[in-house]
Amino acid sequence: MRFLKFLLGIALLPLCWAASTTLYQLVEQIYRSSTGSWPLSVWGLLIGFALWLILFFSLPRPMVTYVFAHELTHALWAWIMGARVSRLKVSARGGSVTLDKTNFVIALAPYFFPLYTILVIIGFYALALFFDLHTYEPFWLGLIGLTWCFHLTFTIRTLLQHQPDIHQHGRVFSYSIIYLANVLGVALWIVLIASPSLQTLAQVLGRETVDAYLACRDAGLMIWEKVGTALQAVC
Repeated sequence: MRFLKFLLGIALLPLCWAASTTLYQLVEQIYRSSTGSWPLSVWGLLIGFALWLILFFSLPRPMVTYVFAHELTHALWAWIMGARVSRLKVSARGGSVTLDKTNFVIALAPYFFPLYTILVIIGFYALALFFDLHTYEPFWLGLIGLTWCFHLTFTIRTLLQHQPDIHQHGRVFSYSIIYLANVLGVALWIVLIASPSLQTLAQVLGRETVDAYLACRDAGLMIWEKVGTALQAVC
């Protein structure tokens, strides 16, 4: 099973590349459509993102806050998928949650699902039902940038350490899923706050995916041809 996941992880690498080039094109489109400057919504995200980077590298890191989100995300996705959840433990040294079943989505969810960012978004739309929050949108977008950067920095830090979640499903498969989900998540944030549409995202991603897999096919055929030529020369 792990070997099959390894092969699947390899097969996902071109898709990861396609998602990366898609994200780059979306960012480029925002800049062009804004006549050479970022819109206020993007500035809000960037300022929040930069603020967390400063806090992360200059102040003691809130490990309990991260571990709580990590274990709660395991529990949330387990509950969504019908698993029974019990005994959630959290401390600065780590945490755990007891489940009666698991799968790769439940295991890897904390690395691609920014729980605090989702809570900020839910909070914004909940309050928007009762109040006009248009004036405060840059503030909320700043919180989204801050919480998403919180998720990103701790995800990278955690992945640099030994993680049973990653070991269980294999590094290549796990890293491919985590990278792909995070990049596509950023692309969706761009669709929500800036000019590119969901249709544009789908079209660009589809085109880049086809190009990436065709490039891999062509490279594979070229390598196969060279190997065959070399073998014929030896024989």
